Amino acid sequence: MKVLCLWHATTEEVEWIRKALPEGTNVVAPNGEYLSRFETTLADLKDHAVDADAIIGWTIPKGLIEISKKLKILSWLHSGVDDLGEIGVLAMAKERGFKVTNIRGANAIAVAEQAMMFVLALAKKTILKHQAALDNHRLFPLFGDENRSSMLYGRTIGVIGTGNIGGHIAKCAKGFNMRVLGVRRNKDRSHEHVDKMYGIDELHSVLPHCDYVVLAMPNTSETFQIFGKDELAKMKHSAFLINVARGKLVQEKPLHEALTTGRLKGYAADVWFRYDFGRTYPRGDVPRLQIQKLPNVIGSIDQAANADDVLERYIHWGAENLAE
Repeated sequence: MKVLCLWHATTEEVEWIRKALPEGTNVVAPNGEYLSRFETTLADLKDHAVDADAIIGWTIPKGLIEISKKLKILSWLHSGVDDLGEIGVLAMAKERGFKVTNIRGANAIAVAEQAMMFVLALAKKTILKHQAALDNHRLFPLFGDENRSSMLYGRTIGVIGTGNIGGHIAKCAKGFNMRVLGVRRNKDRSHEHVDKMYGIDELHSVLPHCDYVVLAMPNTSETFQIFGKDELAKMKHSAFLINVARGKLVQEKPLHEALTTGRLKGYAADVWFRYDFGRTYPRGDVPRLQIQKLPNVIGSIDQAANADDVLERYIHWGAENLAE
């Protein structure tokens, strides 16, 4: 069997994959200079792709799947597969019969920790107080609404999507003695760290009770732009919204209005809105309304998974998928 790595894999990474697979498996990776180690071009890969039985990676150059006539399996090193649907790979998989695997949960702990960082940073006004420290400025008045931190202890957090990531968020929240309300597609699937589970159709009844709401659900046809004016109107004026899932879950204009009118106290996101070419005009990868510059907003630009151990877990889990 021949396995093609779709990135400029190190010798050590190639060896990790080879050791996970049957003896005699040929694992190859592109060589040469690169701008990003995790991106390649069709020219880098085409000679290997034509007879590869399996491919593994984070990105797929345009035209690669079409020439991979022997392909039996794609090991996708991401949790979500919505991007594969958008570029037509899932349709090709159905038509040609090759398998697609993902690594759902591989970054769950890192993303859950990022979510809790956002909860704390918003609650404790971290950016405001750090800037005051830089300016040697004593915040005044003491205990004023504009300077006072919010608490987590005894407060309620709504976790919208209680899969691998949401489950870890619930567990972390319990460490702060928070009440956890979960929302998932199948509310009959309980979770040990969720005090009460609701169905997605009950979202509006959950939001008024939450001091913090964390979005941790995938982007699907059912969840696309699920959070808009009506959902924001159900939230407390003192509540915070955190998104560590997909930017497309939230409608930008209602969110901007809520943040600038006092309807919502604050917002944090690891993911921004994406406006795809051909579906929107003009295209863009940053908020059109400059939400990221508002004083009650913080972001991390898709950095939640950029943490210790995650890269190694991606590759090991992706190799295990190939082995299975």
